[in-house]
Amino acid sequence: MDVQHLKYFVAVAIEGSFTKAAQKLYVTQPTISKMVKNIEEELGVVLFERTGKVAKLTDVGEVILAQAQNIIHSFDHLTSEINDLSDLKTGMIKIGLPPMVGASFFPQVIRDFYMKYPRIKIQLVEDGAKIVEHDIANGLLDLGVVVLPTNHDLFHVYPFASEHLQLLIHVSNPLSQKDSVGLSKLAGESFILFQKGFTLHDRIVMECVKAGFQPNVVYESSQWDFISGMVSANLGIALLPESICKQIMHPSIKVMNLIQPSIPWELGIIWRKNRYLSFAAKEWITFTQSFMNKEERNK
Repeated sequence: MDVQHLKYFVAVAIEGSFTKAAQKLYVTQPTISKMVKNIEEELGVVLFERTGKVAKLTDVGEVILAQAQNIIHSFDHLTSEINDLSDLKTGMIKIGLPPMVGASFFPQVIRDFYMKYPRIKIQLVEDGAKIVEHDIANGLLDLGVVVLPTNHDLFHVYPFASEHLQLLIHVSNPLSQKDSVGLSKLAGESFILFQKGFTLHDRIVMECVKAGFQPNVVYESSQWDFISGMVSANLGIALLPESICKQIMHPSIKVMNLIQPSIPWELGIIWRKNRYLSFAAKEWITFTQSFMNKEERNK
């Protein structure tokens, strides 16, 4: 027995006739008769007293009618909610964003998306890219932004930003007199890094080791503005992405190009392969891709 069986039963009860119910539902009378008989056999009851062409509910039929109408109403309500989701009228998206990424790339995307879909709620979770990647893999987040490369076997990936790291250094440091600086020249400096949960932490340490030295890390933070503030206080140097460096206008800080090597910083939106993704999350991905592509064309 399914909802369609119940709908046929209710139609007969309301019309008081198998023939009229069949006409109302645009099906044959034998189809409705078979459906009702299936319910009676499954429940072991008689639902209608049949007198000629008239079908009158039995006492048991009266009881089942009320329950059947409740079930049909609940099913229709559920179907409506599912249709709302597929039509993007409502929903919830959990998005992981590293702190420095969110402020640089997504406020306008989120604003425009909200204006188009005001009933879709976006829950933003700020964490380092490594934690974001872990939480997406384990189903705690729908999608998020990470520093590339990532595991293409596990995730779908949409790359959207490609930059390089730049050096933040106090103007009193002799190196600030140059136009650019090689990474190996920073061996004697004190480094201010993001915390270990951030991919950028490991990337910088790895590149320093490849350049022949272990960086002297004196401070770690989860906030880029705090890191730049410590540089302005002459507590050390920092390596941050170009988009962040453009926002730093402190007179005590000089932003310099890093060379030999230049360290890339590439971002991508990822979501788990072979896992259900809500209609709202799919639309957010499509909307964001369209927004980013438009921004790129307008540059």
